[in-house]
Amino acid sequence: MKIVDTPRPVHRLDRSRHAAPQVFERLREMILSLELTPGTVLSRSELATRYGLSQTPVRDALIKLGEEGLVDIFPQHATVVSQISVASALQAHFLRRSIELEVVRTLAREHKASLVARLRATIAEQEEYLDPADVEQFSLLDHAFHRQMYEAAGVPQLWDLVRRLSGHIDRLRRLHLPVEGKTKAVVRDHREIVDAIEKGDIEAADAALRKHLSGTLNQIDEIRTSHPTYLTDH
Repeated sequence: MKIVDTPRPVHRLDRSRHAAPQVFERLREMILSLELTPGTVLSRSELATRYGLSQTPVRDALIKLGEEGLVDIFPQHATVVSQISVASALQAHFLRRSIELEVVRTLAREHKASLVARLRATIAEQEEYLDPADVEQFSLLDHAFHRQMYEAAGVPQLWDLVRRLSGHIDRLRRLHLPVEGKTKAVVRDHREIVDAIEKGDIEAADAALRKHLSGTLNQIDEIRTSHPTYLTDH
Protein backbone atom coordinates (compact mmCIF):
# COMPACT_ATOMS: atom_id res chain seq x y z
CA MET A 1 0.00 0.00 0.00
CA LYS A 2 1.42 3.35 -1.00
CA ILE A 3 1.47 6.32 1.29
CA VAL A 4 -0.36 8.43 -1.32
CA ASP A 5 -2.97 6.88 -3.62
CA THR A 6 -4.79 10.07 -4.62
CA PRO A 7 -3.69 13.72 -4.86
CA ARG A 8 -3.46 15.35 -1.45
CA PRO A 9 -2.83 18.93 -0.37
CA VAL A 10 0.74 20.05 0.03
CA HIS A 11 1.98 19.78 3.62
CA ARG A 12 3.55 23.10 4.46
CA LEU A 13 7.08 23.09 5.80
CA ASP A 14 8.93 25.77 7.71
CA ARG A 15 10.91 27.46 4.96
CA SER A 16 13.36 28.90 7.49
CA ARG A 17 14.63 25.36 8.15
CA HIS A 18 16.19 22.76 5.88
CA ALA A 19 13.53 20.56 4.30
CA ALA A 20 15.08 17.10 4.74
CA PRO A 21 15.13 17.15 8.58
CA GLN A 22 11.50 18.24 8.65
CA VAL A 23 10.40 15.46 6.31
CA PHE A 24 12.43 13.01 8.38
CA GLU A 25 10.81 14.21 11.62
CA ARG A 26 7.30 13.99 10.21
CA LEU A 27 7.74 10.56 8.67
CA ARG A 28 9.46 9.27 11.81
CA GLU A 29 6.56 10.47 13.93
CA MET A 30 4.09 8.79 11.58
CA ILE A 31 6.03 5.52 11.72
CA LEU A 32 6.39 5.54 15.53
CA SER A 33 2.69 6.34 15.98
CA LEU A 34 1.87 3.50 13.54
CA GLU A 35 0.02 5.89 11.26
CA LEU A 36 2.44 4.32 8.77
CA THR A 37 2.33 0.64 9.60
CA PRO A 38 5.01 -1.97 8.86
CA GLY A 39 4.93 -2.89 5.19
CA THR A 40 3.69 0.49 3.95
CA VAL A 41 5.41 1.48 0.70
CA LEU A 42 6.82 5.01 0.68
CA SER A 43 6.99 6.53 -2.79
CA ARG A 44 9.69 9.16 -3.14
CA SER A 45 7.81 10.97 -5.92
CA GLU A 46 4.53 10.98 -4.03
CA LEU A 47 6.22 12.27 -0.88
CA ALA A 48 7.92 15.00 -2.90
CA THR A 49 4.51 16.06 -4.22
CA ARG A 50 2.97 15.94 -0.76
CA TYR A 51 5.62 18.23 0.73
CA GLY A 52 6.08 20.43 -2.34
CA LEU A 53 9.75 19.48 -2.71
CA SER A 54 12.21 18.00 -5.13
CA GLN A 55 13.03 14.33 -4.57
CA THR A 56 16.48 15.08 -3.12
CA PRO A 57 15.43 16.12 0.42
CA VAL A 58 12.91 13.28 0.47
CA ARG A 59 15.65 10.82 -0.48
CA ASP A 60 17.87 12.22 2.29
CA ALA A 61 15.06 11.85 4.83
CA LEU A 62 14.43 8.25 3.80
CA ILE A 63 18.13 7.43 4.05
CA LYS A 64 18.19 8.74 7.62
CA LEU A 65 15.10 6.68 8.47
CA GLY A 66 16.92 3.69 7.02
CA GLU A 67 19.89 4.37 9.29
CA GLU A 68 17.53 4.11 12.27
CA GLY A 69 16.11 0.85 10.92
CA LEU A 70 12.63 2.32 10.47
CA VAL A 71 12.47 1.72 6.73
CA ASP A 72 13.97 -0.87 4.40
CA ILE A 73 15.37 0.66 1.22
CA PHE A 74 15.50 -1.51 -1.89
CA PRO A 75 17.50 0.46 -4.51
CA GLN A 76 15.67 1.04 -7.79
CA HIS A 77 12.62 -0.71 -6.35
CA ALA A 78 10.91 0.62 -3.22
CA THR A 79 11.23 1.97 0.30
CA VAL A 80 9.08 0.13 2.82
CA VAL A 81 8.32 0.79 6.50
CA SER A 82 10.24 -1.92 8.32
CA GLN A 83 8.81 -4.61 10.52
CA ILE A 84 9.34 -4.11 14.24
CA SER A 85 12.61 -5.83 15.12
CA VAL A 86 12.39 -7.59 18.47
CA ALA A 87 16.19 -7.93 18.51
CA SER A 88 16.62 -4.17 18.05
CA ALA A 89 13.95 -3.48 20.68
CA LEU A 90 15.80 -5.66 23.19
CA GLN A 91 19.07 -3.82 22.55
CA ALA A 92 17.39 -0.42 22.91
CA HIS A 93 15.83 -1.60 26.17
CA PHE A 94 19.24 -2.75 27.45
CA LEU A 95 20.75 0.65 26.69
CA ARG A 96 17.89 2.65 28.16
CA ARG A 97 17.71 0.56 31.32
CA SER A 98 21.47 0.87 31.87
CA ILE A 99 21.40 4.65 31.54
CA GLU A 100 18.13 5.29 33.33
CA LEU A 101 19.05 3.22 36.36
CA GLU A 102 21.98 5.55 36.90
CA VAL A 103 19.68 8.53 36.33
CA VAL A 104 17.16 7.52 39.02
CA ARG A 105 19.94 6.56 41.44
CA THR A 106 21.47 10.00 41.00
CA LEU A 107 18.12 11.70 41.52
CA ALA A 108 17.33 9.58 44.59
CA ARG A 109 20.65 10.57 46.16
CA GLU A 110 19.83 14.23 45.60
CA HIS A 111 16.01 13.92 46.15
CA LYS A 112 15.32 17.56 45.29
CA ALA A 113 11.86 18.82 46.15
CA SER A 114 11.68 21.04 43.05
CA LEU A 115 12.21 18.07 40.73
CA VAL A 116 9.69 15.95 42.59
CA ALA A 117 7.11 18.72 42.17
CA ARG A 118 7.76 18.94 38.41
CA LEU A 119 7.52 15.19 37.96
CA ARG A 120 4.29 15.01 39.95
CA ALA A 121 2.84 17.79 37.81
CA THR A 122 3.61 15.78 34.67
CA ILE A 123 2.01 12.70 36.19
CA ALA A 124 -1.11 14.71 37.06
CA GLU A 125 -1.32 15.85 33.45
CA GLN A 126 -0.89 12.28 32.23
CA GLU A 127 -3.87 11.23 34.29
CA GLU A 128 -6.05 13.40 32.08
CA TYR A 129 -5.21 11.22 29.06
CA LEU A 130 -5.71 7.66 30.30
CA ASP A 131 -8.28 6.83 27.65
CA PRO A 132 -6.81 4.74 24.79
CA ALA A 133 -8.20 7.34 22.39
CA ASP A 134 -5.72 9.81 23.88
CA VAL A 135 -2.69 7.59 23.39
CA GLU A 136 -0.79 10.19 21.36
CA GLN A 137 -0.89 12.84 24.08
CA PHE A 138 -0.27 10.23 26.77
CA SER A 139 2.88 9.11 24.94
CA LEU A 140 4.16 12.68 24.64
CA LEU A 141 3.75 13.17 28.38
CA ASP A 142 5.44 9.83 29.05
CA HIS A 143 8.46 11.06 27.11
CA ALA A 144 8.31 14.39 28.92
CA PHE A 145 8.42 12.61 32.30
CA HIS A 146 11.54 10.67 31.44
CA ARG A 147 13.21 13.61 29.70
CA GLN A 148 12.77 15.67 32.87
CA MET A 149 14.71 13.05 34.81
CA TYR A 150 17.58 12.98 32.32
CA GLU A 151 17.76 16.77 32.35
CA ALA A 152 17.73 16.87 36.16
CA ALA A 153 20.57 14.34 36.22
CA GLY A 154 22.57 16.55 33.84
CA VAL A 155 22.57 14.14 30.90
CA PRO A 156 20.03 15.50 28.37
CA GLN A 157 22.13 14.36 25.41
CA LEU A 158 21.78 10.77 26.58
CA TRP A 159 18.02 11.16 26.32
CA ASP A 160 18.48 12.25 22.72
CA LEU A 161 20.67 9.18 22.11
CA VAL A 162 18.11 6.84 23.65
CA ARG A 163 15.32 8.38 21.58
CA ARG A 164 17.25 7.91 18.33
CA LEU A 165 17.79 4.22 19.03
CA SER A 166 14.31 3.44 20.37
CA GLY A 167 12.24 3.33 17.19
CA HIS A 168 11.46 -0.38 17.38
CA ILE A 169 10.65 -0.54 21.09
CA ASP A 170 8.61 2.67 20.79
CA ARG A 171 6.44 0.97 18.18
CA LEU A 172 6.01 -2.05 20.45
CA ARG A 173 4.91 0.28 23.24
CA ARG A 174 2.46 2.01 20.93
CA LEU A 175 0.88 -1.37 20.16
CA HIS A 176 0.76 -2.17 23.89
CA LEU A 177 -0.56 1.15 25.26
CA PRO A 178 -4.18 0.69 24.13
CA VAL A 179 -4.43 -2.57 26.12
CA GLU A 180 -6.88 -2.13 28.98
CA GLY A 181 -5.17 -0.96 32.16
CA LYS A 182 -1.81 -0.20 30.51
CA THR A 183 -1.96 3.60 30.80
CA LYS A 184 -2.98 3.33 34.46
CA ALA A 185 -0.06 0.96 35.07
CA VAL A 186 2.35 3.46 33.50
CA VAL A 187 1.08 6.25 35.77
CA ARG A 188 1.32 3.97 38.80
CA ASP A 189 4.93 3.11 37.89
CA HIS A 190 5.77 6.80 37.48
CA ARG A 191 4.38 7.52 40.94
CA GLU A 192 6.46 4.74 42.48
CA ILE A 193 9.60 6.11 40.83
CA VAL A 194 8.92 9.63 42.11
CA ASP A 195 8.01 8.38 45.60
CA ALA A 196 11.37 6.61 45.80
CA ILE A 197 13.24 9.69 44.56
CA GLU A 198 11.45 11.88 47.09
CA LYS A 199 12.39 9.53 49.93
CA GLY A 200 15.98 9.23 48.75
CA ASP A 201 15.50 5.45 48.54
CA ILE A 202 17.96 4.34 45.87
CA GLU A 203 17.02 0.66 46.01
CA ALA A 204 13.32 1.41 45.65
CA ALA A 205 13.99 3.78 42.75
CA ASP A 206 16.06 1.06 41.08
CA ALA A 207 13.33 -1.55 41.52
CA ALA A 208 10.54 0.75 40.35
CA LEU A 209 12.45 1.75 37.22
CA ARG A 210 13.27 -1.87 36.34
CA LYS A 211 9.62 -2.87 36.65
CA HIS A 212 8.46 0.11 34.63
CA LEU A 213 10.77 -0.45 31.67
CA SER A 214 10.10 -4.19 31.47
CA GLY A 215 6.32 -3.91 31.04
CA THR A 216 6.06 -3.97 27.25
CA LEU A 217 8.80 -6.55 26.67
CA ASN A 218 7.00 -8.94 28.99
CA GLN A 219 4.04 -8.80 26.60
CA ILE A 220 5.82 -9.52 23.31
CA ASP A 221 4.04 -12.86 22.80
CA GLU A 222 0.64 -11.19 23.20
CA ILE A 223 1.63 -8.35 20.86
CA ARG A 224 2.87 -10.85 18.29
CA THR A 225 -0.42 -12.75 18.47
CA SER A 226 -2.41 -9.55 17.93
CA HIS A 227 -0.17 -8.23 15.12
CA PRO A 228 1.59 -11.24 13.56
CA THR A 229 2.75 -9.41 10.43
CA TYR A 230 4.24 -6.44 12.28
CA LEU A 231 7.04 -8.19 14.19
CA THR A 232 10.24 -9.95 13.24
CA ASP A 233 12.76 -11.62 15.55
CA HIS A 234 15.73 -10.30 13.54
